[in-house]
Amino acid sequence: MIDLKLLERDFENTSKKLRLKGVDENILFEIKTLFEEKKKIQTELEKYQNQRNILSKEIGKLMKEGKPQEAENIKKEVAEIKNKIEELNSKLKEIEENLYSKALNIPNIPDEDVPIGKDENDNVEIKRVGEIPKFDFEPKSHDELGEKLNWLDFARGVKLAKSRFTVLKNDAARIERALINFFLDHNRSWGFEEVYVPFLVNSETMTATGQLPKFKDDLFKIEDEDLYLIPTAEVPLTNLFRNEIITNLEKPIKLTAYTPCFRKEAGSYGKDTKGIIRQHQFDKVELVAITKPEESDKVFEEMVECASKALEKLELPYRQVMLCSGDLGFSAAKTIDLEVWIPSQNKYREISSISNTRDFQARRGKIRYKEGKKNRLVHTLNGSSLAVGRTLVAIMENYQTKDGKIEIPKVLQKYL
Repeated sequence: MIDLKLLERDFENTSKKLRLKGVDENILFEIKTLFEEKKKIQTELEKYQNQRNILSKEIGKLMKEGKPQEAENIKKEVAEIKNKIEELNSKLKEIEENLYSKALNIPNIPDEDVPIGKDENDNVEIKRVGEIPKFDFEPKSHDELGEKLNWLDFARGVKLAKSRFTVLKNDAARIERALINFFLDHNRSWGFEEVYVPFLVNSETMTATGQLPKFKDDLFKIEDEDLYLIPTAEVPLTNLFRNEIITNLEKPIKLTAYTPCFRKEAGSYGKDTKGIIRQHQFDKVELVAITKPEESDKVFEEMVECASKALEKLELPYRQVMLCSGDLGFSAAKTIDLEVWIPSQNKYREISSISNTRDFQARRGKIRYKEGKKNRLVHTLNGSSLAVGRTLVAIMENYQTKDGKIEIPKVLQKYL
């Protein structure tokens, strides 16, 4: 959650940064108005509290002087002031709750080095790695290859569930499993501890990492239960430390997990309707780190490198892209995307997003660490390493042969 004290203390500069992420002017105006009302009430409270203190001393003085009647008259005045103080405290609590509620829908502030822009067209390419394959034939799309090889069954996926669910068969199912194992082994070699987490979490968990209340419509909820299907392993992994004070954070906590992910993809209708690039259910291996603030930049670079090296081991051409302010995710202060080459689309497509959320999620989830006698908010980071289905797509299209078959990357062969 955004630091409300920072927003209140330096409203103009902070709100200017929030506008870069598309925050509505009306919401910012409402928050500013609430800050003004809060300050006004606090001033009134101080005035009445000072009056009460002065009159309370006067009562004591009158009682010592043997003037009980005069003391009783002042007690009545003090009682009225007390009622006024209770009324003002009630109003102050209501305003603070309103501010908290609005803050839950305010995104994180972008870092200073994040490029300013409106959407993905303003993202900045950092570098390209690997050679784009040159075919002496017209390359087929993964969905065409998948149906021809009996790897992907779209019709039965729809029959079992609805559109954007797919059945993987034969070698596609085996490669999916191989990729999960390869990514987990790769991440462990980079010092990430493997964890197996629940695929269902409660609303408090979803709120801490920023999925609720902002993205409620994009989540699958269990009827009559306070449970949601996770959209990414970032949610349960980060929340392992919710409402906790970490007593020993001498080195960053680095975690990795495989989970299926579930998203309604609200607002994406008409996008990637063919194939398995955008599904309601997909597999992903995630990286999450919990660090001290001064170490989060270094760990961010390590996570980008870790995910990048996985693509290089698979010998897939990709590029690194710094997201602009308008394309940043809700919780992210900074994000680098890895985009893999998709021959049938003749362009790079996102396969991983690595984000530093700074203390945004930690503040929502009350994740702190002990530093001397003080408790400080940690920094949390997350990243895909990698989206398994999209990696399968990239392998199918980049490793296809003229006769319609698909070669297997060398690094995966031992898993098959």
